[in-house]
Amino acid sequence: MSADLLTLTPDAARNALGEWLTQRGEPAYRLRQVLPRLWQRPVARWADATDLPAPLRSALDDAFPLQRLTLRTHQVSSDGTEKFLWALADGEAIESVLIPEGKRRTLCISSQAGCALGCVFCATGRMGFRRNLSAGEIAAQVRELILRDPALKPTNIVFMGMGEPLLNWDAVDATLTILNQPAGLGIGARHITVSTVGILPSLAKFAQRGEQFRLAVSLHAPAVALRKELMPIEKKYPLPDLMKALQQFRRRVTLEYVLIGGKNDSLETADQLARLAQPLEALVNLLPLHPGGAPDLTPSSRAQMLAFARRLKQHGVEAVLRRSRGLDISAACGQLRVEVEARARGRDKVGAEQHAHIE
Repeated sequence: MSADLLTLTPDAARNALGEWLTQRGEPAYRLRQVLPRLWQRPVARWADATDLPAPLRSALDDAFPLQRLTLRTHQVSSDGTEKFLWALADGEAIESVLIPEGKRRTLCISSQAGCALGCVFCATGRMGFRRNLSAGEIAAQVRELILRDPALKPTNIVFMGMGEPLLNWDAVDATLTILNQPAGLGIGARHITVSTVGILPSLAKFAQRGEQFRLAVSLHAPAVALRKELMPIEKKYPLPDLMKALQQFRRRVTLEYVLIGGKNDSLETADQLARLAQPLEALVNLLPLHPGGAPDLTPSSRAQMLAFARRLKQHGVEAVLRRSRGLDISAACGQLRVEVEARARGRDKVGAEQHAHIE
């Protein structure tokens, strides 16, 4: 019976490997040779672990085959942003985005294939929910980059790709351990951010973890009626309940806010947002609407975004106006997968029409 070590936390993988190696009568030092090949010095396949004897490599392949993601599409922006569309073993597809900035390399990773939440400004939401990812599939987005080039190893991880991480908490919980532990990928907790719309039961579990992982909350509206219009999840976890939960969170919170022209970018709305941010001493991340994510919505003008940020600062709220990355590629969340699927449907339609014409 084969098992996927890459879905396990480093401690669980160490136990499984140790037991198997002992049963084979291997010397104790073999565990110290094998375990780093999962995450610290990953190999694409056991055959590549040439410091191990060939019979052991073959046995490892049978007992613990290394699951891979298949790269379907890779786009590189003129600003250095790279987008990856990965195919999973069952044919589903997920995205990750690598954003270089000086010495920092931030990888935005997916936690679900598709998303059930239907936020109006998000291409992934329009796709609908397909399935949760395993911890191995989530962490593999980092592992695959290291396999491509160890110099690409991210310095920072943000769970801001496809899906709602806190709706897949068990897998995300294990992934956080894999990403953070020295025997795993060894990325500092303060360099790992989980972004959520505010799934309160899982948020409470996340808050119980002792490491200093960062929390970003997709807010996008400071009032219940407007948030309900933009984000259907508001009906289940209302804004007042979310803000109460955030006040009990021991670490500094970032509020994510996509500026949409004529919807949520007025100065009065900035005043409302400031009233929410002040008690939390939250950082507000202001994000231009990526036009690829929601073709029927209008990005705020540059002047309006600057005025909005200025108004928050006048209230003593720390606000950062981000710039859109990857505007010349399909960098909006879910956009690349939607476009690839649309092209495939177009090819199928053309093929069917040609077939019908021939008949």
